[in-house]
Amino acid sequence: MASYLTAQVSDASHREVVGPLLDGRGPGGVVVRRGTVIAAWGDPTRAEMAFSATKSVLSLVGGVAFDDGKLRLDEPVAESVDLPQFAGPHGRAITWRHLLDQTSQWEGELWTKPTWADAQSTREGTESAGGPPGEGWAYNDVRVNLTALALTALSGRALPEVLRERVMTAIGAVGDWSWHGYRNSVVDLDGARVPVVSGGAHWGGGLWISALDLARIGQLCLRGGEWDGQRVLSRRWIEELWTPCGVKPNYGLSWWLNDDRTVWPRAPHTGRCARGNGGNHLLWVDPARDLVIASRWGAEVEDLLVEVSKAVAPLA
Repeated sequence: MASYLTAQVSDASHREVVGPLLDGRGPGGVVVRRGTVIAAWGDPTRAEMAFSATKSVLSLVGGVAFDDGKLRLDEPVAESVDLPQFAGPHGRAITWRHLLDQTSQWEGELWTKPTWADAQSTREGTESAGGPPGEGWAYNDVRVNLTALALTALSGRALPEVLRERVMTAIGAVGDWSWHGYRNSVVDLDGARVPVVSGGAHWGGGLWISALDLARIGQLCLRGGEWDGQRVLSRRWIEELWTPCGVKPNYGLSWWLNDDRTVWPRAPHTGRCARGNGGNHLLWVDPARDLVIASRWGAEVEDLLVEVSKAVAPLA
């Protein structure tokens, strides 16, 4: 049984950083073609904050629960976890798909941060405060943090443990990656206080990972969830990740899709990506070219995508 731990704070804390931060140390990245690193720059082994690219990694943890039969995308979250955020009429209508494709339209406060406090939130569709789940889309870190809380309650343990055991070890991650929440993001699971990670870096926290290990995650998705012939995530889940959201066609389950070229106008429409900090932190996956690019602190990211894509012809 899960119960949400909260605290009362002043409005000033809505802007307060409550999670750890990591100083950036300059550009770095790798280009992987057909499973081989063909270019690298900076220090691709150095961990950096992934910012909102964390959201796409959170979706992989969702895939573990999906493959284990714990998560059914179009089933209400309230049917598998007992959290007060899903207790009211609106909350009971929220499905796992709504959480992962950012169409839950949930309004409330989590870890002292109200949904309206996400100043970078953008809205599309019929998004409105308290609108029906599935009818509007908003890029909102508070709601993503709710997804992390729900997945923690569903898994019964901290999400970094799940990611390490089921994904990162399987793909041979070699860097000193870590995943952080806020100093107050804790849930009580059967009497144990379990930390809950954040789904981005708003107010601190999020995933800290090297470009090389980020590229490994991209390669796993490129290969349909397989690594060296071993099944890590189901192909069905990877397909779901890259299925367009009805309200936001260039967004899947926490992955950006370039089908209509609105994400990166000059880059190939076949690309899928995890991105953060305005695109300065990017994991680009292009199945048509068997290509993965992981880049951090890149000033001209779209130019990089265009130039590499020109040099690498689509597969026959």
